[in-house]
Amino acid sequence: MVHQTLPLSATGAFPALFLDYIAQQPNLQPFYENFPTVANFAQQIAQKKEFLATHREVLVRALTRQYAHIDQKPDLNVLLQPNTFTVTTGHQLNIFTGPLYVIYKIVTAINLARQLQAAYPDCRFVPVYWMATEDHDFEEINHFNLFGKKYTWQTQQKGAVGRMMPKELGEALKILPERVPVFEKAYLQCNSLADAVRCYMNDLFGAEGLVCIDGDDPALKQLFAPVIKDELQHQNAHRIVSATTTQIESLGYHTQISPREINLFYLTDGLRERIVAEANGFHVLNTDLHFGEAEMLAQVVSNPERFSPNVVLRPLYQEIILPNLAYIGGPSEVPYWLQLKGIFDHYAVPFPMLLPRNFALYVNQASQKRAEKLGVSVEQLFWDDVRLRKSFVEKTATVSLALAQEKAAIAQVFEQILMKAILIDKTLEGTVNAEKTKTLATLENLEKRLQKAEERNHETEVSQLLGLKNKLFPNGGLQERSENFLNFYLNDTLFLQKLLAHFNPLDFSFNVLTEEEA
Repeated sequence: MVHQTLPLSATGAFPALFLDYIAQQPNLQPFYENFPTVANFAQQIAQKKEFLATHREVLVRALTRQYAHIDQKPDLNVLLQPNTFTVTTGHQLNIFTGPLYVIYKIVTAINLARQLQAAYPDCRFVPVYWMATEDHDFEEINHFNLFGKKYTWQTQQKGAVGRMMPKELGEALKILPERVPVFEKAYLQCNSLADAVRCYMNDLFGAEGLVCIDGDDPALKQLFAPVIKDELQHQNAHRIVSATTTQIESLGYHTQISPREINLFYLTDGLRERIVAEANGFHVLNTDLHFGEAEMLAQVVSNPERFSPNVVLRPLYQEIILPNLAYIGGPSEVPYWLQLKGIFDHYAVPFPMLLPRNFALYVNQASQKRAEKLGVSVEQLFWDDVRLRKSFVEKTATVSLALAQEKAAIAQVFEQILMKAILIDKTLEGTVNAEKTKTLATLENLEKRLQKAEERNHETEVSQLLGLKNKLFPNGGLQERSENFLNFYLNDTLFLQKLLAHFNPLDFSFNVLTEEEA
């Protein structure tokens, strides 16, 4: 495996707010606490030392219940120790793990825990995968791409996806190009999608110490109940996040999320709908459910699991129930966490370090050989099609296609004509300049025609080049946002180990991993 890195800014694939955070631009400092470096974790550990022992006990009991159906489970009791901390990533429950970057998130978390263990041997560090079991946007998780084909799960089930029964995915398993026992076991033997995801993630990464957590748990929600009650009564999150959002946007950045007046859903089997305030209490949108204030607050005490935080409050919920130091997220997640620090300050909860996940392009031998034959570097493949095609044609052309010298010569001739014209009649200046502009435009046109003519001469190579680009950047986007990890794992069972070996969680660069010939 050949491993090289590129600056994220050189890929043209990331938003300004994300890049400026990584560059530690001073204007963003008010929106986070500690920037992720090995040394800065000492301060983060000190801040999280006060994590309550009672919360640890509730957490371990909940995880023990959730892992009841797992034979070879990670050591959950280590989380009872006051010197044990977590580093967390999270994602929706995409079928068959979804896009490749979900795997990259988890590998980043595992490697960060390893690196911290080496730096702080007196502590223990546990990588955690937060399963977005309460999410109800089924259309976002119901498909994945494998070897150029899209597989889609069709179901009539509604509500939180983690509660859905996954046995329907047996039909998808039958039409995959190869058997994948890890998914057969998970989808056919588990009674909920949450259990299925925990099952296959444990088979893939349990040996690396990964712990999967399901926040859809009554005991864990009980720890969050004071925030739920406060949100229903006072709606502080809306005010705080709106103010922070205005600040960030005033700096010229685009923000990711917009707070609601009430940032909670009402959650029962088959239902997850927004809670909104009304004159005499609360209403659950798109239902006939109405509750008086006292009735709703009583449910917070008796049934806290019926309240599900949205994107604004979910991060706070995570940090209340976990002894967490860092959240590992992508180019959309890190920016929206920057909008949330004020909520953490309001509830006196330590704000975690925000760590960009690892990013990568995986180039197999066939693609590498084609790139070498075409004489194009991987860095150039990040260019848009127009620039890539133009650069390739100019490099392979037998004569120069640029008319820069000719344009300069024409401009000089017109300068001489202009001098003569002014001496004769100053009113001719506009006419001469107009003719100059027209002539230079003609040369620009000729230059483009020369480029296109040369492209036709190299039509086969250009077609091969753009085919290679599309293979590595499906539909013009990053490979990791489209392809599934099975594209590589089915051909190389060491794929995950290679990622673990090459990713550096604290190197915020773009990784290019190229297979070497055997």
